[in-house]
Amino acid sequence: MQDQTPERRGGVADLDWREGEIPVSRLFDDPYFSLENGLAETAYVFLAGNDLPARFRDGFHVAELGFGTGLNLLAALRLWRETGQAGRLHFTTFEAYPMTAGEMRRAHAAFPEITALSDELAPVWGQEAFDLPDLSFRMIRGDARETLPAWQARADAWFLDGFAPAKNPELWEEGLMAQVGAHTVPGGTAATYTAAGFVRRGLQAAGFDVVRAPGYGRKRHMTRAVLPDPSHG
Repeated sequence: MQDQTPERRGGVADLDWREGEIPVSRLFDDPYFSLENGLAETAYVFLAGNDLPARFRDGFHVAELGFGTGLNLLAALRLWRETGQAGRLHFTTFEAYPMTAGEMRRAHAAFPEITALSDELAPVWGQEAFDLPDLSFRMIRGDARETLPAWQARADAWFLDGFAPAKNPELWEEGLMAQVGAHTVPGGTAATYTAAGFVRRGLQAAGFDVVRAPGYGRKRHMTRAVLPDPSHG
């Protein structure tokens, strides 16, 4: 099989729509969220998987590989507001193939519980940076293997949400997981829906303590990871 890596440096999303509401990437032949309930999966895997909202504080920084529909951002901001957090949530996402604002809104329509929040953010969908009183958002476009090493910040929690490792191995390779570790604060966490062995080994090599946990829905397992904090040793 010919190496497809050079074709995957970035561009725009190329979509099919399953049952009219579930976006599927033509390039990666993979849906953007769970066919069972994407919002519930986000809450289980990325929010609970990073011990949120218990760890939230002013300035808490979420970083994400794979922005997709923006569903994870909406779920995190919704939780931030519902739990009465003070201050501002920081959210940085790395995305090579961003959707248009219209495509994102179409995807969000599958989840009536976030309609009001999606409508509120409608004027800024598609922008690479915007600030609200309780949210600071940045999208870094391009191949994360090139853009993440240049990032000057570190995250408290990572949402590792690229397409399935079998379909998109570039976003899960050991070198990129090493960069995730290098851009995580001591005591920071990462979570992902996949329990693929090479992903877990890559996180371990990056310095994380890794646990294979029960997965969401039909997925038997997922991965949770914590970067040890030497000051709490």
